[in-house]
Amino acid sequence: MAERTQRPRGRAPRRAPAPRRGPAPLTVAGRTLACAVSVAVLGASGFTWYEYRSLDDGMIKSGALNEAKKNAPPHLDKSVNLLLIGLDSRKDMDGNDLPKQFVEDELHAGSSEIGGYNTNALIVLHIPANGGKVTALSVPRDDYVQTVGADGKMHKIKEAYGIAKEAAESKLAGKGLSKAELERQSREAGRSATIQTVQSFLDVPIDHFAEVNLIGFYDIAKAVEPIQVCLNHPVDDPIIARTAAHEGGGTGLKLPAGISSLDAAQALSFVRQRHHLTNGDLDRTHRQQAFISSVEYKLKQQGILNDFGQMQKLFGVVKKDVVIDNEWNILDFAQQAPNLTGGNVEFNTLPIAGFKTIGGQEVNTVNPDLIKKIVRQLFNREQAPAAPAAAPGDAPGESAPPAPAPSPSAAPKSVVDVNAAAGAGAAATESKALVDLGYQAGRIADAPARTRTTTVAYGTGAKADAQAVAARYGVTAVPSPAVPAGHVLVTLAAATRTATPGPSAPSSGAPAPADGSADPAAGLPMQGPAVKAGGIPCVD
Repeated sequence: MAERTQRPRGRAPRRAPAPRRGPAPLTVAGRTLACAVSVAVLGASGFTWYEYRSLDDGMIKSGALNEAKKNAPPHLDKSVNLLLIGLDSRKDMDGNDLPKQFVEDELHAGSSEIGGYNTNALIVLHIPANGGKVTALSVPRDDYVQTVGADGKMHKIKEAYGIAKEAAESKLAGKGLSKAELERQSREAGRSATIQTVQSFLDVPIDHFAEVNLIGFYDIAKAVEPIQVCLNHPVDDPIIARTAAHEGGGTGLKLPAGISSLDAAQALSFVRQRHHLTNGDLDRTHRQQAFISSVEYKLKQQGILNDFGQMQKLFGVVKKDVVIDNEWNILDFAQQAPNLTGGNVEFNTLPIAGFKTIGGQEVNTVNPDLIKKIVRQLFNREQAPAAPAAAPGDAPGESAPPAPAPSPSAAPKSVVDVNAAAGAGAAATESKALVDLGYQAGRIADAPARTRTTTVAYGTGAKADAQAVAARYGVTAVPSPAVPAGHVLVTLAAATRTATPGPSAPSSGAPAPADGSADPAAGLPMQGPAVKAGGIPCVD
């Protein structure tokens, strides 16, 4: 059960905090920020025991890892896997509604009556035992997976928490618990199910976790504002009122391309926006990653991470809304993971296979075998999977050998035609990269110079290959009667960035260097480009 750490005897009791308005459904990325900032704050420098106890006092601790560890995959080394959970709930820690006026009017975050207990941000940080580059993987919230610890059925991965929490509430209902205690115990079930589901989906052990709720993000953003972010393109996301006929939406965010300085409310809008973005939720995931990087960069540049007094004030805000596992010695972790604050973190988003409507809900379809192979490559330095489709017969949990690179004898893939706004030369370069990945070379040509968005269209029989190709650019493949059967048409905008930094997947079966000198994500079919920490990254 989650509980707060006890204050040492002999110390004066802390004054009750002043009443505060609860923030809004700041989408979870934001909450993730609070987690990341918490970790960054502690990892910045060595602390004395007194300083550590001062910061640790009052942290909310959870035993939710206990069940997950019973069936966890084995550890191959002394690396650490940390799961950051951003909980999108309009309730406080005791189950009370967040103030409606604050949620709706100040933060423009929709009705306070909407929502449940969705985990709208799930990021796994892999911290190598040798202190090399930290790999951060975001799991898209709508990935359709088998839940573990919830009801065992297929759901969006974000729903595992709420399903398990609701089931726990039903079991605990007759035990005479107070509302606050019922909330705490049922949330423990939600955390456990989330950890177990992520652990099963990725096939890696989760060693520690940190959960941040809705209130946390606004408090942190307010404490560090203004926050600089960077956009590749201008955005205008007008608010549409919720009515009986329309679910509403929009954040009210309007920003130019380039760097902007945001206050706390604008920061919420930045990480919440999903409408008027080419890839919706998937682009929002990149916003979350970029925001975490920008905040960490600001804290370090301003010297806050090396100033115990300033850090104590910031952490006093963070720890009110962060839950961590009860096995996590933050002092030891801070000494183990200095790279979390050194800009040596790279964020990637795990790929989806496509979209589908199931039970009236739009979900992301995924290839579980491919996901596991990608994670093994990144975390354990196996050879990268050469193609986005898993080999037939692979079992989800088996330790499969590295996927072979495409060969001339393999079954031919679709013909890919490439048009590029940057000219036929750019089209030819991308065509060669796709051939190296096993696709057949097609026609190359110029695209209109005003092409602003990369698109992928396909003809009859080429859907699976088109979806895999689209994942390279972080876009969605669409059918088109204008594209010949067995063909995929790629139209590249002038500023297109692929998910792979090089033109081809690794051709050697040798593992990547363990010192992190090579990019372990090179050649992997990620969902859009990587977001690298250590500055103010530009995103869509």
